[in-house]
Amino acid sequence: MSKNKKLVPKRRFKEFQNSDAWEQRELGEVVQITMGQSPLGSNYTENPSDYILVQGNADMKNGKVFPRIWTTQVTKTAEPDDIILSVRAPVGDVGKTDYNVVLGRGVAGIKGNEFIYQLLSKMKSDSYWGKYSTGSTFDSINSNDLKEANICIPSTNEQVQIGSFFRNLDQTIAFQQRKLEKMKSMKSAYLSEMFPAEGERKPKRRFPGFTDAWEPRELGEVGQINTGNTPPTSNSQNYEEDGLLWVTPTDIDGNIIRTTAKKLSKLGIKKARVVPKGSILATCIASIGKNALILEDSAFNQQINSLSPNENNDSYFLLTQSELWSKKMQSIAASGTMQIINKTEFSKLSFYFPVLTEQKHIGEFFSSLDETIAFQQQKLEKLQNIKKAYLKEMFI
Repeated sequence: MSKNKKLVPKRRFKEFQNSDAWEQRELGEVVQITMGQSPLGSNYTENPSDYILVQGNADMKNGKVFPRIWTTQVTKTAEPDDIILSVRAPVGDVGKTDYNVVLGRGVAGIKGNEFIYQLLSKMKSDSYWGKYSTGSTFDSINSNDLKEANICIPSTNEQVQIGSFFRNLDQTIAFQQRKLEKMKSMKSAYLSEMFPAEGERKPKRRFPGFTDAWEPRELGEVGQINTGNTPPTSNSQNYEEDGLLWVTPTDIDGNIIRTTAKKLSKLGIKKARVVPKGSILATCIASIGKNALILEDSAFNQQINSLSPNENNDSYFLLTQSELWSKKMQSIAASGTMQIINKTEFSKLSFYFPVLTEQKHIGEFFSSLDETIAFQQQKLEKLQNIKKAYLKEMFI
């Protein structure tokens, strides 16, 4: 045990500002650690009446154990409120359990307070466990790695105060996550009701005044289809900081393209495929079926096909419908020898379409819903970033 006056976090609660420096300890000196041991595979079940088995981060969701597999064999165990830490790739993910659980070899159970839980969360975000990489394709940490991990801790009272602060913050984040998930579930429900089911030509839910059956059309009939290309990246003159948006699959993170990692110069534009605002972009190689709407004229690479709707079709309707495209595109790609949807296959994808006025109503409805979801997502990300900042300043 050692004391060091430099072991003081940037931010402390007022009542502890003149308190002693934190102490440097080994994790195994502070908490009780139980390394997992997997039951025999023949004892795994899907029966919730059996013992909950936690094997790794796949069995945790939003910082909580999420029962997925059960077992009739008890090996190593953890109790309610224990901390669960993944010790095999990905190493360092943490959660808590509300149940008595059996620990598989991919996790360890830790009896620690809220302060320890938050500290372990910070160690994960700081990539602390990366230095224990085995050098193999399957990273893991062993019992000694875990027990000998260096940590810094304050007095018990300060631990309690810090733990309580972050518990409240986590509850706020969890509430926001549930709110966002509820909005996404609501959208999924509306999609299933406002677009025709398989084998039908009329949706279950419609805006007043619309009764006609929807008409089958191929995507090539509702607009212009284009495949992108890539201006030579070896020539830096093709790109500039304030140029035209140039979209690659990694830029499609959400259903609206607002910015891109690279932008094209006037020279680059001459060598690119540019399509007008209101077009839908769909990834057609490797990451099949990521779709987005462009709000300004943009260019895109050869892994993407675009659909620029004609005057009889609405961009926001097509954006919403593109969630149905994704499933069909992925199904076609999976049946081939390569994960690819070429321009011809993309053009021939067939779906049902209503008249333009009904398209606009549907497009406006889902556009508003998407804006609400995006707003809730931004609120969640803001809270998560606030937590990251506090973790950085309130821990050593």
